[in-house]
Amino acid sequence: MRRRRLKVFLIHMALISVVFTVASPVLVAFFKSTQTRDQVFSYPPVLGFGSVKAMLDNYGRAWNQYRIGIYMKNSMIVSVAVTVAKTLLSMLAGLAIVYFDFPLKAPIFYFILFTLMMPTEIMIIALFNLVSKLGLGNTYAALIFPFMASATGVFLFRQHFSSIPPDLADAARVDGAGPLRFLWNVLLPLSWNVIGAFALIQFIYMWNQYLWPLVIIRESSRQVIQVGLKSTMTAMEATDWGLVMAAVILAMIPPLIVFALLQEQFTKGFVLAREK
Repeated sequence: MRRRRLKVFLIHMALISVVFTVASPVLVAFFKSTQTRDQVFSYPPVLGFGSVKAMLDNYGRAWNQYRIGIYMKNSMIVSVAVTVAKTLLSMLAGLAIVYFDFPLKAPIFYFILFTLMMPTEIMIIALFNLVSKLGLGNTYAALIFPFMASATGVFLFRQHFSSIPPDLADAARVDGAGPLRFLWNVLLPLSWNVIGAFALIQFIYMWNQYLWPLVIIRESSRQVIQVGLKSTMTAMEATDWGLVMAAVILAMIPPLIVFALLQEQFTKGFVLAREK
């Protein structure tokens, strides 16, 4: 019993050390966001909490003067729209590939998988020309439409739907249920964990978008948070790292909230994927 308790204690200490190591950059950013510029650059460095006055000043200037709230609103609109669209289109595509027979189904699926090897960065010039010719430049649509389809999502839902017993589809067909009713009443209740895991990944992916918004958006009123964070460093002659860290902490809040809401589905979704 004593040896077992010692083992459990050591395991917990190791886990606490790992968590502290991973979280240390966030803790440093938070502490620096509560310090004045002099405290940030002081030697020896101030490693703890600064002051309430400095914290309110840094967060207030980041929100109002540098319009972090507007950037976060834009990122929220784009991230939610892309996440919902990607999830719906991926589910419909997975439904079609698994439960429908049509010509060239296998080649089309392999072509979708092939697009996984093509990152957005190598298509950015062609994508910029296409979006500009369509007259969508400098709009939310330019940030949403190019990311509405997901080869990863199609593959994920195709694999998930393939693992569901085909007898359910036969029973639904006998009862007169159409494809959309079958999706809504049967597949959707069985897919919440996969949907949650996929939605969380896509939301964070879109929240962290930087290069494409930097290229296609010219007006700061429509810019996203990652580009907005860059503006807090370039707008000053000498970077006020307390203000920058305050902006970073604010930008982390929405993804943390989404992760807290979907962490159970995220974990279970990956367990299902590993079992399959």
